[in-house]
Amino acid sequence: MNRPQKLLDIVSIGGGTGLSYLLKGLKPSVAQPSYVEAPAGKPWISRLTAVVTVSDDGGSSGKLRDELRVLPPGDIRNCLVALSADESLMSHLFQYRFPGAGGLQDHSFGNLFLTALTGVTGDFLKAIRLTSEVLAIRGRIYPSTLEDVRLVAETTSGERLNGESAISRTSTRIRKIALTPRTCQPVPAVIQALRDADIITLGPGSLYTSLLPNLLVRGIAKEIRKSPALKIYIGNLMTQAGETTGFTAADHVEAIRQHARSRLFDVIILNRKPIAAAVLARYRKQGSVPVATDRDRLSEQGLEIYQGDLLAQANVVRHDPGLLAKAVQASYERWKTRSAESKQTVLV
Repeated sequence: MNRPQKLLDIVSIGGGTGLSYLLKGLKPSVAQPSYVEAPAGKPWISRLTAVVTVSDDGGSSGKLRDELRVLPPGDIRNCLVALSADESLMSHLFQYRFPGAGGLQDHSFGNLFLTALTGVTGDFLKAIRLTSEVLAIRGRIYPSTLEDVRLVAETTSGERLNGESAISRTSTRIRKIALTPRTCQPVPAVIQALRDADIITLGPGSLYTSLLPNLLVRGIAKEIRKSPALKIYIGNLMTQAGETTGFTAADHVEAIRQHARSRLFDVIILNRKPIAAAVLARYRKQGSVPVATDRDRLSEQGLEIYQGDLLAQANVVRHDPGLLAKAVQASYERWKTRSAESKQTVLV
């Protein structure tokens, strides 16, 4: 595989566990500051920026949000751990959940640490930055907004659902979602990162509760659309009962287009490796099946399809972080080659 000639800036947008899996895979390829060029076999990423949703209202994050009026730290914590230089003691500490039946039950140490540091500094962004230094992360992490946003959804039956938890539990397909307040502003550093990016990725992750909320923050979808970067949507492996029951890959893309009010992505990355029958049977009982690849519709939507063997070797259906990162790199190299060939054809 030919390496890119320069180190690349990547902005990865999402939430939940999906984004943390991607970041974990990209992390080894982030260069240290001394790198200028990326020789063969060396890191190919100059700067990795994660943009994370802050609409979570369940579990430990939801409790801290309601009781202490802080932004939900859970997805931020997962990304911090994924990008930490040492994934042993400190990362395990940040993921540790307190047992028992007291006030600390189900709270993770990382959530409490971020919340306490926000209280001490009075600044959530500063708390993330200081925690990043503690964990020596390879990259930058920003919430998509610093405002207290909540998700509101309308189902195909006309029901209104308030909050991410209610949306995640529904058994009815979602028609559309919105953020309240609708005028929520993005973190300025997020806008600058998007303007500097060579690659912008969205996903993998829950369509309505992890991905779309970021695109609904004012200005973010517009900046993605305007960007000359390669824009990649990483398709989910499985449908989610209720939220995306019966959704194909093209249905996910169409939902993104409708909410962003424009076409955003150039490439879609999809898995082609079959899922073990026993694992598949277990998921089907929960109302979840593999997301179908409807190639004709995806092509009509203007997307180049990149398919690879992306499954992790596990009893659960997850992307393999390393394979996913290689797919992102390969997609960029193929896109760059085709862009160069197209320019040569025009010149001739």
